[in-house]
Amino acid sequence: MKFHEMEINQVEKVLDTDFSSGLSPEAVKKRIAQHGLNELEEGEKQSALLLFFSQFKDFMVLVLLAATLLSGLLGEYIDAIAIIAIVIINGILGFYQERRAEKSLQALKELSAPQVSILREGQWVKIPSKEIVPGDIIKFSSGDRIGADVRIIESRSLEIEESALTGESVPVSKHIDRLKTVNPGIGDMENIAFMGTMVTRGSGVGVVIGTGMKTAMGQIADLLQNAETQETPLQRRLEQLGKILITVALLLTVLVVAIGVLQGHELYTMFLAGVSLAVAAIPEGLPAIVTVALSLGVQKMIKKNAIVRKLPAVETLGCASVICSDKTGTMTQNKMTVTHLWSGGHTWTVDGVGYHPQGDFYRDNTRVHPKEEKALQQMLIFGMICNHSELVIKDDDYILDGDPTEGALLVSAMKAGFDRTNLLNEFTIIKEFPFDSARKMMSMHVKDKQGRNFIVTKGAPDVIIGKSESILWDGKTQYLGQNVQSQVQEAINNLASKALRTIAIAFKPISANTVILSEQEAESKLTFIGVQGMIDPPRPEVRDAVKECKEAGIKTVMITGDHIITAKAIAAQLGILAKKSLVLDGNALSNMSVEELEDVVDDVSVFARVSPEHKLKIVKALQNRGHIVAMTGDGVNDAPAIKAADIGVAMGITGTDVAKEASSLVLLDDNFATIKSAIEEGRNIYENIRKFVRYLLASNVGEILVMLFAMILALPLPLVPIQILWVNLVTDGLPAMALGLDRPEEDVMKRKPRSPNEGVFARGLGWKVVSRGFLIGIVTLLAFMIVYKQNPENLPYAQTIAFATLVMAQLIHVFDCRSEKSVLSRNPFGNQYLVWAVISSLALMIAVIYYPPFQPIFHTMPILAKDWLLIIGLSSVPTFLLAGTFLLRKTK
Repeated sequence: MKFHEMEINQVEKVLDTDFSSGLSPEAVKKRIAQHGLNELEEGEKQSALLLFFSQFKDFMVLVLLAATLLSGLLGEYIDAIAIIAIVIINGILGFYQERRAEKSLQALKELSAPQVSILREGQWVKIPSKEIVPGDIIKFSSGDRIGADVRIIESRSLEIEESALTGESVPVSKHIDRLKTVNPGIGDMENIAFMGTMVTRGSGVGVVIGTGMKTAMGQIADLLQNAETQETPLQRRLEQLGKILITVALLLTVLVVAIGVLQGHELYTMFLAGVSLAVAAIPEGLPAIVTVALSLGVQKMIKKNAIVRKLPAVETLGCASVICSDKTGTMTQNKMTVTHLWSGGHTWTVDGVGYHPQGDFYRDNTRVHPKEEKALQQMLIFGMICNHSELVIKDDDYILDGDPTEGALLVSAMKAGFDRTNLLNEFTIIKEFPFDSARKMMSMHVKDKQGRNFIVTKGAPDVIIGKSESILWDGKTQYLGQNVQSQVQEAINNLASKALRTIAIAFKPISANTVILSEQEAESKLTFIGVQGMIDPPRPEVRDAVKECKEAGIKTVMITGDHIITAKAIAAQLGILAKKSLVLDGNALSNMSVEELEDVVDDVSVFARVSPEHKLKIVKALQNRGHIVAMTGDGVNDAPAIKAADIGVAMGITGTDVAKEASSLVLLDDNFATIKSAIEEGRNIYENIRKFVRYLLASNVGEILVMLFAMILALPLPLVPIQILWVNLVTDGLPAMALGLDRPEEDVMKRKPRSPNEGVFARGLGWKVVSRGFLIGIVTLLAFMIVYKQNPENLPYAQTIAFATLVMAQLIHVFDCRSEKSVLSRNPFGNQYLVWAVISSLALMIAVIYYPPFQPIFHTMPILAKDWLLIIGLSSVPTFLLAGTFLLRKTK
């Protein structure tokens, strides 16, 4: 018998599990050993050995290896061995970079894997979906993705969208009864929820019957996401740039070789020099360094509680000009606490902090016992029953499992001495009508021990008032006329003016034999009981984050479903609401077209009473005004706006799987300040990429020009091929990588957002590359000429001087690349990675010059102390000459 044909108690027995407590750790270990992890099998990955050998597929490296073979045939064994050694070292560095990037992205993939709520030893805990085993009990609600194939054992208005399996986008209603159909199709299995499908409505509990490749998803297709490995726009631009540079480098190299041969140099020597120059001039390491810089930046963001799911988002973050952020939980602490209650003309206050269920009730500054106040008691009881949240004690602290608003209602009732477990012994829940963002309310059909039936409803006060025809006033039910409605509205406005969020409680007695079939039927002709006012205090760090964003040219817009008065009060506290700022509510948004919204959207700082459907309209209006928009969200209905935004941001704690999958950034702490940190890191990553592009290209320009100018001036070769390759290895590798780890400049969050269409060479980078490269080439050639003219017979010594000058000029220049302004504007020791990279490069250069076994290999000679003054003096010119011109401009 198959699981869909079994009764629930049979399923429990067959799977050897306990629906009330779940599996024990010992049972989980055995089942993981038996069934494996809950993962779909991936295609074969490239082995480490193949990845290493792929480093030698580059055309220029193959040409260099051919030249090495030629060297060996001509008897130049030392040169051949040295060149092969350098090629292998370059290959090892490239392999390390790609392997590290691959591991970073794999770690990122695992961090962004979905979490599921699972019952283990009687406690609901969240674990990665890959740790699910058959027999586990999992719960899910609207917006969640099902983590495995499960047999449903509890269903509350549960609907699941199964298009990933069936192609049918219409959600399927799910129930717990056994199926009598023989061999039903996937779309007809109404008591089974399948791995990878989405809950669109209601909630439920299920027992896992299949994991990994034994699920329906596993049998049909491997749907693993590979979005993280796509190339970013910057990588594509740099790849195109690389092709241009290869063409230019090859042309210049051919020119150098041709001029050298015409001037009498040996063809073999010039050929080897030309190939070496081409290899040195082409920044073949650039794509790998960009990937490593992006992945390391992503790892930094993870430490700051931001998971980047798609690498292009790293670049886009630096361009963000507007952040549209939820208020609750993102700008506030997400610890809703009821502080005021109103019913029938009376107001009560309650003290206590957070989710600790201790506090006293007061009316007119006099302490009262809530169980002696009938209306208050009824409001607290119904608020606790119409509720799914739970308080869990962890590390001597109360942790909420559930919605913060429901948590506040739960805690306020607990402060009055009520217990939900005891109440559910007195009231039986017959049917539930789950919360819906369109209805802005939820309801339950309950029955008490006396057999009386009620509809209990909670939701937005203005909506509940519209659905009520009577009100509880001084313990009596009376007609809710216009005059009373005005008093209720005044009380709600009074609470909202204190920045309190208000939730109304209502009920309706019904006869025992009444069958309620729809929300419309349940939520009409209600009796209004009262309102609970709660506050979610702002996070202390958000005000500073908003201020920093403003200085960075980034506008912060608050979007909330709260009352407009509450929204304005919180926005003012956080510095979002300026004097001339506009505030729009959901009604105004509904009556505006996108074009009409465009006309005013730049002046709006707060959108209140907004439904998720409005968010998409806000995103489009801002984008049409030319903004790069970051949009936060957590619900299923937020997904279209998150996906449409330039940077979709999902909540890691409260966010649904649908929202996370639509997003490019996930906040692990649901904190607005984390968005600011991510934008700062995104800006810094882009600036660091510009830094090492500038460094690598300026160095390469210098290497080409020193050889070209020497040929034009009919001079001997200033550098031999092995020296060119060594410069490429010593100066292009570690220092360039270290630049990718540089800290942000002080003013990185004081600049305007970067245009997404900005080219790699924007903001004067092209001029810096050419001017520094030109000067590096000139001073290297000058050092060579000065020493060579003094002693033409000792060419190797002059070449050693040129070699040392070129390396020193590039290692000094790397500090200049740390700033857009000047080498003098930043502490040279601020990047410890760079300091150690430069020290390592200097040590390697000195070893090549002074260690006797290396001298015949690299054609070097020990440099005299007096000549080091010449080397250091000339190699400082490219950096400090231009730094001096910067200071002159600054003083004028």
